[in-house]
Amino acid sequence: MTTHKEPSPEALANVTEHNIATRSNPVLPEEQQAVADSGMEQTAAELILAESEERTIHPDPDDAQGAHRRSEDTADLP
Repeated sequence: MTTHKEPSPEALANVTEHNIATRSNPVLPEEQQAVADSGMEQTAAELILAESEERTIHPDPDDAQGAHRRSEDTADLP
């Protein structure tokens, strides 16, 4: 899932050629249609990895998927 937000230079710098190569082949089934026969596998992989890095470096506090919770934050306490 892309955010349509440009990754920061810091996030892009954390994406290595090895990451791109291993992420671009094979692409996930849901991504395959989007990049099929386009030669864009490496570009798509780089963008996906950079966006993931961006969420790691600059997490959105309002995003439930990006939040780091402790077990006591989610469990019903007696």
